[in-house]
Amino acid sequence: MAKLKKSWQEKLNDVNDLPRVVPIDERMAKNYGRGTLVIAAPTEVDEIMREVPKGKVTTINEIRAALAKRHGATIACPFTTGIFAWIAANAAEESYAEGKKDITPWWRTLKSGGELNPKYPGGTAEQEARLKAEGHTIVPGKGKKMPKVQDYEKNLAAL
Repeated sequence: MAKLKKSWQEKLNDVNDLPRVVPIDERMAKNYGRGTLVIAAPTEVDEIMREVPKGKVTTINEIRAALAKRHGATIACPFTTGIFAWIAANAAEESYAEGKKDITPWWRTLKSGGELNPKYPGGTAEQEARLKAEGHTIVPGKGKKMPKVQDYEKNLAAL
């Protein structure tokens, strides 16, 4: 019997043994310094993304800072935080397709530097359309740079 693929909502709620705070090992210390690293639960990333009100935005780095503070860690894991934001975005769209209206506003979560995320549902075009509908101005990307929200720093949500 074939194993059924997990839905995005199941992935979002699959917290395993998370959150977990661990010491930063030697390999990671070169990039992040000494201290501790929190690997948050996917639901925690989703919860923070839900806090961003209409007209405001946040970045993965802002979410990481909020998670580190919440857990008393030096930093939050950049890899899992990004992956969990992607899962939250897809779980929200899955819920919307099922008729739910109160979904996580994933389009308000930007990459570092205010860039749009091509891995979110519908790619940068969908994220751009939703951000423009909320009053944001999008600056086209140049070269390998993604489009970004103009003056995004002025519209960061307090997390």
